[in-house]
Amino acid sequence: MKTAFRLSVIAAAMSCTIATPVFAQDAAAPTPEEELAAMRAQLQTLTSRIDQLETELEQTQAANSDQDAVIAANAEAVAKPAPEPKPAAQLEKSGWTFKPRGRLMFDAGTLGAPESTGADDGFGNEVRRARLGASGDIPGGFGYKFELDFAGNEVEAADAILTYEDGDFEVVIGHHNNFQSLEELTSSLHTSFIERAAFTDAFGFERRIGLSANYSAGIVLAQAGVFTDNFDDTGTDNRGFDGRLVVMPKLGDTQLHFGGSVHYNDLGEEDATVRYRQRPLVHFTSTRFVNTGNLAADSEFGAGLEAAMISGPFHAVAEGYWQNVDMPMAGNPTFFGGYAEVGYFLTGGDTRGYKGGKFDRTKPANPVGEGGMGSLQLNLRYDHLDLNDAGIIGGIQNGYQASLNWKPTDYTMFSVNYGRMEYTDSVLPTADGDTDYGVDAFGVRAQVDF
Repeated sequence: MKTAFRLSVIAAAMSCTIATPVFAQDAAAPTPEEELAAMRAQLQTLTSRIDQLETELEQTQAANSDQDAVIAANAEAVAKPAPEPKPAAQLEKSGWTFKPRGRLMFDAGTLGAPESTGADDGFGNEVRRARLGASGDIPGGFGYKFELDFAGNEVEAADAILTYEDGDFEVVIGHHNNFQSLEELTSSLHTSFIERAAFTDAFGFERRIGLSANYSAGIVLAQAGVFTDNFDDTGTDNRGFDGRLVVMPKLGDTQLHFGGSVHYNDLGEEDATVRYRQRPLVHFTSTRFVNTGNLAADSEFGAGLEAAMISGPFHAVAEGYWQNVDMPMAGNPTFFGGYAEVGYFLTGGDTRGYKGGKFDRTKPANPVGEGGMGSLQLNLRYDHLDLNDAGIIGGIQNGYQASLNWKPTDYTMFSVNYGRMEYTDSVLPTADGDTDYGVDAFGVRAQVDF
């Protein structure tokens, strides 16, 4: 290309030189040698000018090329979106993770009982739970979870555990639930009533300090552990064992659950006692219409059966639990508690959550904020607790209960509960000595968690 440019310039110059007319005819005509010398000089000047123009052209093209590269780089940088930062809760550093967690539940309602019983009835309210904590992973397959509950003007530890996972096995050490009852092991965030079935509280199900192992493979879940006592009672000599076996098959879209559990607790002290009692559905009252009082005991043994089904918007669940007390100076009574429940979602596309051998979070198919109204669930329950046996008259409570739960989003819920408690051999007689009567309980809850 350079050669063609050079030749075209020389040709143009030569043509101009040859075509130049001679006007000064009176001047002496140059000799051939002089004309040749002049033409050589002009050609040399043209060649130098051509070299200069070629250099300037190359410099201009190089500058334009650099500018195009800069423009293209800038355009690519603008078009490429900046990476989104990870949420603070999911920041990882050398295998560590940290996830804050918490829940807040506020309850209010009324309790109606015969006036002459002296029961603490009428309006009541409380912050039922106010928990803050964190959970996460530790390098090497370990994990942790720690929560504190600030409800009731006290600070109590909920879960405070260190875990280790290896395939289907998980080992847990610390303050956690022993393995009693589907209802007890289901988080309070995911229960269908504001309080669990009566026997879970009456028989003292709670978190304890212990070492346990879980094995989960396919439809089988096996859990076992050894436990002492809870954080508030570390001075006792309690030593216990708990085990639970669950089979959780699926038939099409229907989730089934069958389970059983055993519990043994050696109280470890000569003057040890146990006491079994329960409130009438709502927790904001301190009144118990059924109560065994303190019973001298060496140990206690419990056994429970569980069955549940989830099919689309419908669920059904039933449990029974027998608690036997080994008493040194009397017969060994066996108390019983159990419940049967059905529930149905009135909103389309919603179903009860289930995971790992227990009920899990309900996630509305059409939550508020996304064009829907959330989920609405109606539940009915028969709840039975019998604390009469072997000469012990603690009373019998039969509860007929209903709840309506509205979940606008995954992490918020409003619940309305009603229960009619029918008592036999109540420990709070009326003025005329009647121990068989009914009590009405009404409670509402607002809750949020993260």
